[in-house]
Amino acid sequence: MPPGRDEGVEAIQVRSPSMAGEYVRCEWAGDDPLMQSYHDDEWGRPLHGDRALFELLVLEGAQAGLSWRTVLHRRAGYRVAFEGFDIARVASYGDAERRRLRSDKRIIRNRAKIDSAISNARATLRVQSEHGSLDALLWSFVGGEPRRNAFIRMTDVPSQTAESRAMSKGLKAYGFSFVGPTICYAFMQSAGLVNDHVVGCFRHQQTG
Repeated sequence: MPPGRDEGVEAIQVRSPSMAGEYVRCEWAGDDPLMQSYHDDEWGRPLHGDRALFELLVLEGAQAGLSWRTVLHRRAGYRVAFEGFDIARVASYGDAERRRLRSDKRIIRNRAKIDSAISNARATLRVQSEHGSLDALLWSFVGGEPRRNAFIRMTDVPSQTAESRAMSKGLKAYGFSFVGPTICYAFMQSAGLVNDHVVGCFRHQQTG
């Protein structure tokens, strides 16, 4: 789902003067400068590279039960705490690192989510061994090309799709957790596997 959907977003779009003149954004970007920057520069832009995709999977899982704004404002802290999301390093974490992370106020200190990040790094290594890269597996669920949708209202955007259900099932088979169909669809939107900017948003035609 789009970031902020769980906060009751209903409107189609919002005007904001953060470029040369007014332009239209997806409503969920709101008036938070960090959220606006994320909307403009990252959300829906095709993302590749195993480290970047692993990071996004971890952060989307951390969002469960929370808002994306909460996670986004902690992203810099996550990058430090998880050593730049180096997959092999995170996969090697043991009890000492788990204790360190559970006491790190820069991140969401939920035991299950921290454990999931570590187990997901180990699952990523298994995926890399079998598929060559996490990138190859994740993008296979959309045939390797971004899907451009044409939703008018944010309320038209689904919370999960057949593709996100397939991704969830595929990732769970490798031992990933916090990868339910709704989390997977949010990941697909963020990583640009699908372009769910509403048609009135200035990013709709520029993305994907």
